[in-house]
Amino acid sequence: MSRDELERFVTRMLESLCRVMWGFAPRMIPHIVRNLGPGHSVIWFAANMPRLLWTMRALGPLRTHLAAAAISLHNGCTYCAYGHAFALELIYLRDRGRLFPVAAHTLAGWQDLPPRELAQRLRGVLREAGLHAETIWVDRTLALAAGTTRPVDADEARIAHLVRMLGRMNEIAVDAGVEPDEAQNPINKDHGLKKRHAELRAAT
Repeated sequence: MSRDELERFVTRMLESLCRVMWGFAPRMIPHIVRNLGPGHSVIWFAANMPRLLWTMRALGPLRTHLAAAAISLHNGCTYCAYGHAFALELIYLRDRGRLFPVAAHTLAGWQDLPPRELAQRLRGVLREAGLHAETIWVDRTLALAAGTTRPVDADEARIAHLVRMLGRMNEIAVDAGVEPDEAQNPINKDHGLKKRHAELRAAT
């Protein structure tokens, strides 16, 4: 099997895994395989995805996606910021019965903000959403992403892993100029919820 054939095989395999998890094949996958190489891509997913799923279980999906979106914005990555912000939007709508105050497309456009302004905007939208406890997590996440602090407990160690994992993802997505696609969470498969979300956004 040639390298090109191996790349295509690994790309299809990883896309299939994502379809099972999230209901779609992310546009990022071919770029990850091309950048890391087929073998390293499989190793990277095997090393990182189980830890991501465990973080989701330990911290909850909303907090995990909030952290991932904040890290991606800090790194200037629209693709990943949107995928996690959209997941956050859908989870918030499912759990709270109303729209998150800021749409994922708008939030993902904050990738060029200076660090202090980014933190202020995120804290503001979280307070507006009634997620006051999450403002502390946003501050800690951005500090970990900036390297100005170190993890102090197991939960912050999970965020630190997200910083490392998403750092690689963000770099690849920015270099490739990948356009946003869908929510990077199993909730993306809930088509009824996505339809309701779209209708509510259109009404506003």
